[in-house]
Amino acid sequence: MLAEFIGTLLLLTAVIGSGIMAERLAQGNAAVTLLANTMATVFALFVLIEVFAPISGAHFNPVVTIAFGRSSGLAHGEQALYVIAQLAGAAAGAALANAMFELPVLQWAGKARGGAGQWLAEVVATAGLVLVIARAGAGRAPALVAAYIGAAYWFTSSTSFANPAAAFGRMFSDTFAGIAPASLTAFVASQAVGGALGLALARRLGQRE
Repeated sequence: MLAEFIGTLLLLTAVIGSGIMAERLAQGNAAVTLLANTMATVFALFVLIEVFAPISGAHFNPVVTIAFGRSSGLAHGEQALYVIAQLAGAAAGAALANAMFELPVLQWAGKARGGAGQWLAEVVATAGLVLVIARAGAGRAPALVAAYIGAAYWFTSSTSFANPAAAFGRMFSDTFAGIAPASLTAFVASQAVGGALGLALARRLGQRE
């Protein structure tokens, strides 16, 4: 539980903190801001999965926990505790990023995200993530997951949240990476659909453990 909490905390700190730093330095260039945000997320994901996978499996994502919890040997109660730890870590990561950049620690994001295109993008991003994890095998997961998320930042219109905990945490930072609370429910629903689709595809193709 501690590994899931710390890992998700550091992931959200990287996502939100790099967004703040990039926006401040890019002088209004949105492409440069997104590129810097992408690179920081890719590097952080790779390192965090490598560090925490031997302890908790490095899920950092409720969809991943629900999709692979049973095959990882987690009982339903343990999966619920994982999700609680991930949500708490995400909120704490947002607060930490805000504090480091001398912003109000507790705040609501004002950036509305939504529409059919972005909801479809979250289905695609999350389905792809689950499929990549299922097919990667433990040894290749850090690199493949990081590479996929980095690519999906750019080929999806939503910039690939693909993670209900990440969406939840980003709700608490009114910065480049934020998402308004009113947009959260549809994003999470889209991610749930994507997770189910990705798992179904993985089973159809033959899941690797």
